[in-house]
Amino acid sequence: MAVKGKISRNKKRKLPTKNDFGFFEVRMESIGGLGANVAGKILGEAVVFGMGFNASSFASYGSEKKGTPVKAFVRIADPKTEIRANSPIEEPHVLAIFHESMVRTLPVTAGLLPDGAVILNTKKSAEEARDFMKIASGTVGAIDATEIAIQTKSRVNMVLLGAVARASKFIELGAIKKAVKAAFGAKYPSAMPGNLAALERGFTEVELKNFKADGKFKHVPFMRTLPEFGYENAPMGGTIYAVGNTAVKDLSASRVGFIPRFIIENCTKCGECDIFCPDYCYVWEKGIDPKTGREGMLLLGIDYQYCKGCLRCTKACRFGAIETVKESDYNIDEIIVKHKFSR
Repeated sequence: MAVKGKISRNKKRKLPTKNDFGFFEVRMESIGGLGANVAGKILGEAVVFGMGFNASSFASYGSEKKGTPVKAFVRIADPKTEIRANSPIEEPHVLAIFHESMVRTLPVTAGLLPDGAVILNTKKSAEEARDFMKIASGTVGAIDATEIAIQTKSRVNMVLLGAVARASKFIELGAIKKAVKAAFGAKYPSAMPGNLAALERGFTEVELKNFKADGKFKHVPFMRTLPEFGYENAPMGGTIYAVGNTAVKDLSASRVGFIPRFIIENCTKCGECDIFCPDYCYVWEKGIDPKTGREGMLLLGIDYQYCKGCLRCTKACRFGAIETVKESDYNIDEIIVKHKFSR
């Protein structure tokens, strides 16, 4: 973490809790475009330059593109404790999940400590969020970070930074604000009021609720996912034994809070939305057009399993049949139209 600034060394500072190695650890689970990498860097800078702790922050991701999984890690230690570990954080004290749909498709909650805290970007209550994530025990935080980010003209990462500070019980909101000002104040001065407001609202509006281990759900330990084949056991000639099938893919976790909504009354069945869609989300069926009485291909709706939220279709439609809406305002199970594949 290379930053400029004066480090405030207060050797009397102590972490409220730490693991066997002497660290307090934070993990952020997100997708590209929501700012988890930046949030991790800012959090690391805040506790070092603003509070005098030692810290390291780093991220893990594949191709740098919007919609792909991203993990950000922050490891914090007392001022006198050196940090020599640079491995990914497997058992965080605080876990922040930037996108609700990730819970359905990825093991993002695995490894959370039994007395740890998890923050979810959701419209659900803390009680509902616990059931949704199947958290065995600990503190569950729920906050509609997407809505707050829209209202403050900021980003989801600013809202969740405030919520993480609250859940940690020791990270100072003022230190994070100073780090945000140092990072963006000179370059993006017009964005500062919104960013600071989002931080404040994330800190004050997150709903935190503690749950005891009541046997309702089991603790999920962290497990490293290893590839089936590696350099030692790869098949001769790179033979692929199990061919992939796009019918089972799920791109719902790639969306960043917005989806296209199909308005069938305005549709002229021109097909331009289908041409612009890169993932064949639009469902067509042969039938009788109720407007003309003629037989032809009818557009029935959108299969959101394959929609990554690129919103190209909303720009392609000239007839107002597809609009951009917040995903959290709709129940996807109620508006989805599934493809009928022959399997």
